[in-house]
Amino acid sequence: MKILKVQALRGPNIWSVQRKKLIQMRLDLEEMEQFPTNKIEGFRERIEAMFPTMIEHRCSEGVRGGFFSRIERGTWMGHVIEHIALEIQTLAGMETGFGRTRETKTPGIYNVVFSYTEENVGMFAAESSVAIANALIKGTDYDLEADIKRMREIRERVRLGPSTGSIVEEAVARDIPWIRLGTNSLVQLGYGVNQMRFQATITCKTSSIAVDIACNKEQTKKMLDDASIPVASGGICVDEEDLEAVVKKIGYPIVLKPLDGNHGKGASINVKTWEDAVAGLAYAKKYSHRIIVEKFITGFDFRVLIIDNKLVAAAKRVPAHVVGNGKDNLQQLIDTTNLDPRRGYGHENVLTEIDVDRDTLDLLEKLNYTLETVPKSGEIVYLKSTANLSTGGTSVDVTDMMHPENVFLCERISRVIGLDICGVDIMAENLTQPLKENGGCILEVNAAPGFRMHLAPSEGLPRNVASPVIDMLYPQENQVEFQLLL
Repeated sequence: MKILKVQALRGPNIWSVQRKKLIQMRLDLEEMEQFPTNKIEGFRERIEAMFPTMIEHRCSEGVRGGFFSRIERGTWMGHVIEHIALEIQTLAGMETGFGRTRETKTPGIYNVVFSYTEENVGMFAAESSVAIANALIKGTDYDLEADIKRMREIRERVRLGPSTGSIVEEAVARDIPWIRLGTNSLVQLGYGVNQMRFQATITCKTSSIAVDIACNKEQTKKMLDDASIPVASGGICVDEEDLEAVVKKIGYPIVLKPLDGNHGKGASINVKTWEDAVAGLAYAKKYSHRIIVEKFITGFDFRVLIIDNKLVAAAKRVPAHVVGNGKDNLQQLIDTTNLDPRRGYGHENVLTEIDVDRDTLDLLEKLNYTLETVPKSGEIVYLKSTANLSTGGTSVDVTDMMHPENVFLCERISRVIGLDICGVDIMAENLTQPLKENGGCILEVNAAPGFRMHLAPSEGLPRNVASPVIDMLYPQENQVEFQLLL
């Protein structure tokens, strides 16, 4: 079999008015035109063994197992490839279900059409499905898992992230048209005078100066301190001499992190010795020349989201961890935790798989643990020093528990820095008391804060944080005028 042409259809097309995202593959069956599936010995058994979930494909039979019945009676390979292309996308986490296969005016040449979620993944699925079909025909082994992993990687590289995607979904729900500008997360809502653009959670109304301030932790800290907002004491280091001076000033334990880092990269938490401090400095310098060193504050890690200077959500972030059962070692517990259907590769699910890295091994070493250690039943073992969701952390919604004074403080921070969409990181025992009473402080202020922890918390009420973004970009009175133009 030979692929003559593959193209992506976008928008209404000859195959469907409603299904606007289709792959059309021109396929030459060559000698397989003379061999429908009932003439290929053992074909049904092999495809059923490789794709047991295809039992759900009803096909034209309209009943469960209908596709396998068609294979048993005999169907042409173009039809089989259509179903394979749909199934491998579904197995990779992209649910699809529409397909058509029709012979052209040239005998043996077919148009194989199937739906896709991500265009690049659909194009890959076209070639992969033909390769899989060839392996099934010949009865040779095929590494299906490698293809599924590759499709997931492609999707993570090209798909809209959860934050960007949530804003697009909210716009679609309000009948606001959108287009993607290029292959990254830059999106335009509306057209002409009504157009608004955003990338991740940076909007066309976001101040570039405010972003620069937020990205410079030293500048942010100074501005907050000048505004009498509680921040952790510390300083900036570029070498061990600077580090020693800051440690003498603030004492142990300390936190080291890149001055312009993100997602917790390069951070070392609760450092108590000079040797560990030097190692943490070297680790942080992989990400930034200048390193911020602060006093380690005990408590819980909270993220507060402010949009248009109004608080919309707050979450307690918990670092990636496992709970011992007295039987399994740490590696086994991590593997079991990663089986949670809510966890996935990158941002594909509400939670991210936990991977073992330097940070994990350092934390275990401080406990005199290895991955072979069997923790006690009920023992909580933390695997990351930061609570970022991107490293496997979880979140608990605490929006309704915030003290009014803390709400006012966070809204004031967004005005001090000047961000229209602002993420405030707080370390405190709780947010139910004013920070001045429980000794909490502001750790960071983030431009382009992630929405995932608020959209789908591990515990608590999900928050539609995309709605106030659209309200900010399109005030309600403007939305009515915009709808009339459509």
